[in-house]
Order: sequence, then structure tokens, then C-alpha cells
Amino acid sequence: MRRFSSISAIALAATLIAAPVFAQTSAPAPAAAPATPPADPVLATVNGAAIHMSDVQSAAASLPPEMQQMKPEQLFPLLVNQLIDRQALLVAAHAESLDKDAKVQALMQAAANEQLENAYVQEQVGSQVTDAAVQAEFNKDYAGKPGPAQVDARHILVKTKAEAESIITQLEHGADFAKLATKYSIDPGAKDGGELGWFSQDEMVQPFADAAFALKPGQYTKTPVQTQFGWHVILCEGKRTGPAPTLDEVKDQIRKNLADNAIKATLNAARNKVKIQIFNPDGTPAATPAAGTPTGK
Repeated sequence: MRRFSSISAIALAATLIAAPVFAQTSAPAPAAAPATPPADPVLATVNGAAIHMSDVQSAAASLPPEMQQMKPEQLFPLLVNQLIDRQALLVAAHAESLDKDAKVQALMQAAANEQLENAYVQEQVGSQVTDAAVQAEFNKDYAGKPGPAQVDARHILVKTKAEAESIITQLEHGADFAKLATKYSIDPGAKDGGELGWFSQDEMVQPFADAAFALKPGQYTKTPVQTQFGWHVILCEGKRTGPAPTLDEVKDQIRKNLADNAIKATLNAARNKVKIQIFNPDGTPAATPAAGTPTGK
């Protein structure tokens, strides 16, 4: 997914400078050497306050992904005008002395504190969640190890338990599972005889996975299995040890796990460096649990 990076923003600036809308209508002077564009050009001013290219880059980076994919020639003027609007509102707010209002100051301080907290956490986490750390976790937990157990199964999904029981009765009398799936199942895979293919236990909802993995190849469930989707009859067609995942398949999950652990460690370290006192709603000191004692479930 493409992001509006600093490189693309600089390229955009060059494009805009060269675009016909910014072009000179008269012929350029042949002897004049082109001036070096500023590193962070001013794009607009509001009462003398400058809006720079870097401000546009920051605004673009904070946009939702779907907006970041807009064409630069569409996105650029929108962002510039948005920044102009915000600066104009800021001027109006100062003119009303809202920045002196105690409630507004409290909100501003809370917002500043939140940004500072986030910056600190990102700094701490960023130093720990690196490509090298992801590779090390992959080598430790996945490389050279067997993949997860997998089952190859078919299923028939119906709305009621009675329907599922009727299907099981037909199977007991020798009916073909795939034909019953095609005839009765309300699952989109019914046209393929209820075929699900190979899957690991964490790829299915728990009641379904537990029932499927309890079967031996060739067996089907003798009682209906209920999930949020309806009632299932499941046939196990095979079992195997699945292939080990590649780095590309698991790197996002590894990165998330590393980030979660780093955030917890950062919070614990911060708490351990300060003195904490907790009070009950009536103002009396709350009981402090002993070290290592869980505070709740």
C-alpha cells in the first residue's frame, strides 16, 4: 500500500513546479541559471505564519490508507487548504483568547501529554522491533521445525440439529458424503462436495476444529457439531504435519508479538521507576498487593 513519503512529496513538489499551471507565460531568459529550490519550501502563509512542504508531508502521513492512494495532484491542494483552514481557525481561537481558558488549557495539556507518551513508547518499541529481531524470532520459533498439524476435511452445514441428524442417519446407511453435501449444505463450498481442503486447528472456530481433529481419516462426526454458523457434519479425509511457514507468512505476527512484549516491558519499567499510591473512592489508601500478587482476573 503506497504511502505519501517524504521522497514522493519532494517529487510532487518538483512536479508542481514544472507543471503548466505554475509555468511562466513568457520565454525564459537564456542566461539565467535555475535557482536551487529550497529544501522545505513555503507553500502558503496565514497572517505571516508559514505552511511548509514538511507540514504537508506530515498531514499526508496521518491520513487513512484509502486517502493516501489519491493522485498527488488531487491530494496536494486538499492538504494545503486543510492546513490553511486549521491555521485560520487557530488565529481565530487566539483572537478569542481561548488559549487562556482553563478548560482549554487542560485539554491542550492532556493532548500534549498523550503525544509525549506515544512518542516515548514508539521510541522504546522501535529500537526493539527491528528486522534483525524479527529474523531472530523466526529462527528460534519456526526455522527447521515442523509445521502445525493439519486435517483435510469435508463438511455439511445445515440450519437445524434435526437436519444434521438426518444426514448422519443417511451416512450410516451408506450415502455418499460429497453428494449429501451438494444436496443439503448451505455452505458456499457445497458445490465442491463440502470440500474444505487442508487446515490447521487455529484456522477454524473451536467447536469445529476440536471435532475435526478428533476424527481419524475416513471417520465422520456421529453427532452434529454446532457453531455460530449452524450445525455441521464433518468428514475427515486425511491428516498430516503441515509445511513450516516462511518468514513472509509469519513476519507480521512476529512483529506484533515483539511490539506487544516491548510495550509491556516499557510500561513495567516506567512504573518501577516511580512511586505509586492508590486511593479508594472515599479517599482512604487502597490495600497494596504484595509483589507478584495478581491484582485481578
